[in-house]
Parts: sequence; C-alpha cells; structure tokens
Amino acid sequence: MGTAVRPASTTPAAWDAFTDVDAFVDEVLTELAAMAADGRRPTRPGPKPPLTGAALRKAIMAVWCVCYCGMQWRAIGQLSGIPFGTLFALFARWTRLGLWRRLLDRLRRTWRVACGDTPEPSTVVIDSRTCRSAPSCFARGVDGGKKIRGVKVHIAVEKYGLPLAVDASPANVHDTKGIVPVLRQLVGKGFQGPAIGDLGYRGERLAKVGEDLGITVKAIARGRNGTFIPVGISWAVERSFAWAARYRRLNIIVERTKEHLVAFVEIAFVSILARRLKRLTAHAVSP
Repeated sequence: MGTAVRPASTTPAAWDAFTDVDAFVDEVLTELAAMAADGRRPTRPGPKPPLTGAALRKAIMAVWCVCYCGMQWRAIGQLSGIPFGTLFALFARWTRLGLWRRLLDRLRRTWRVACGDTPEPSTVVIDSRTCRSAPSCFARGVDGGKKIRGVKVHIAVEKYGLPLAVDASPANVHDTKGIVPVLRQLVGKGFQGPAIGDLGYRGERLAKVGEDLGITVKAIARGRNGTFIPVGISWAVERSFAWAARYRRLNIIVERTKEHLVAFVEIAFVSILARRLKRLTAHAVSP
C-alpha cells in the first residue's frame, strides 16, 4: 500500500470556484454530447424545443450555483430567467441517467493519469460525515456521538481524495451498516483490494461482508488522546470532506431523495476536478 501522494502540477491561483465555473460547464457539455452519441437521450423530448447553446450553458451553471451557493431552485430560476421547473427537471433527469457519476469517473481517471498513476486505485479510504438536515429531508436520525439530527454521507475515496462511491443514510445508522452499499458500489466498478477506515469500522459482521465482496476492511486508529494522527493515506478522506464543505448545499441537507444528495456530492467533486484539469501545466499533461 503506497502512501506517497504526488499530485500533478497546476498553475498557482487562489481558491475561487467562480473563476473556473466555465470549466465545469464545458465538461458537462462534453459528457452530454457523449451520452447523446451513446443513445442515452439526456434531453427529454417534448412539445417545447430543448435548451441549446447559451441557454443550456446557463442552465448548467444554474445547477452548479444551487450546489455551490446553496440557493433554492425558485431563486436560481428567477435569477437565470429559466423556469425553476425546467432546471429541476434537467437536474433530475441527468441524475437518473447517471451523468454526474459518469463524468466524475472520467475526470478522476484523467487526473490520476496526469499524476503519473494508474487509472484505477488499488486502495481506498472509507469514512462518513454527519450533516444536519431539514425536516423535509428524505430521512433523519440522531447521531448519538455528535449530537446531530440529520443524515450521514458515506464515502470511499482514493489517495488523491477523489470519491469512487458515495451513499447516504439517516444519522442514526452505524458506520458498519451504512458503508455496505458503498462497498457494493466499489465491487460494481471492479474494485478488489483493501478499504481503510477508522476504528468505527471494526466488527466481524462488516469483515464478513467485505470478505464476501472481495474487499478487505482494515480498521486502524487515527487518533490518540483527542489528537488526529494521519496514518498512511487515511487522512485523504478528511480532506475530501473539507473540500465538500465549501459547497453550501452539502452542509444542511434539504434534498427529498437520497439520489439527489449523492448527485450534489458528485457535482462538487466534478467542479473541483474540472478546475484542476483546466489549470494543469504543460509538463503535467505531456506524455
């Protein structure tokens, strides 16, 4: 298990997502074109003509603003001049067709290759983050340890902090149970290897589930006397949660379906990766 993390070189710049929002829009348009070529029909046929050109770019940027700024759909509809029902219908359809997951997987592989690594990881890190949720959220529970009423976001990332699988559950679901759908998603993507987690992932039941799936769950101590200790690449998932916290839609959960919450997590990391790939230096992209 390698612990070194050597990201590709990018041009120095302050962290300002708004400066590179066009990179996100361009990547989404590219993926929409690829889905149309595959016969996925990302735009629903109907009596009204589909959004194209500048209107489609504005709609994609509006979806990004909902995630990054935490805006309401009605508010972004007023600001963009596009009916909020149209925007939400586009977001829901693209989520149902797997646009965000497909785009994130492609960008993740591209970034890993730019870092001089293999397209797919050999080791992942698993963890969960408890978020407060609104009463209208798809599910709620109380995390007894953190005293938070809301939901848990379960995630598996590779050493660069990029997610391979994401799931969500009520906050009162124990980590050993909530991580099982994530492990199944990993197997669906062909991953076979160790999954590193904190001591919350101890237990024979989870170990048996992982063994049946071909994944070795390794629970390690990442703290002592209240102090966090970065062991191997286990710290990468904590950084991933810090990145996601910059996107306000992921701080207080209001989504009515789990699929939409997972989609916003994927949108956040697509935005991060699109910005990085745009700023890759010539040395990083050269063969």
